[in-house]
Amino acid sequence: MKKLLIVLLIVPFISCQNTKKEEANTEGESCAKDSTKGKKFEMYEMSEMAALMEQMYVDNQRLKDRIIKGDTIGQFPSHFMKIHKAVMTDESDNDAFFKEQAAKFIKAQELIYKDPKNAKEHFNNGVDACIACHKQKCGGPIPKIKKLYIK
Repeated sequence: MKKLLIVLLIVPFISCQNTKKEEANTEGESCAKDSTKGKKFEMYEMSEMAALMEQMYVDNQRLKDRIIKGDTIGQFPSHFMKIHKAVMTDESDNDAFFKEQAAKFIKAQELIYKDPKNAKEHFNNGVDACIACHKQKCGGPIPKIKKLYIK
């Protein structure tokens, strides 16, 4: 078991080393290139909107749990309002359709806090607004978003 652990810890370091002197990186970038294609590795950096949506997802997971348990709802998270101004990965996506869906989402979210008796309905309306927008703009997160529905 110890041998396996040692091998698993050492192999990534060894595999990243250049074996030929002429391939040696003179700029000090160890392992910064994709060894199969010779391309430089670049870290993905989330746009302001993507980061906001990730945070809204987490906030809504917590809100969903509170609604299901019948706990107090709390107050509307003011950072949700950044949806109207957050910088997107592709600014052309910030069109009239997006603005309309964002307004529907915010309205549904606000209603959860104003009308807690119908929190489940308002919450699911907010999820509907997310999905409607993502069907047009970026479909990747739809399966994840659907998990927010309160049944």
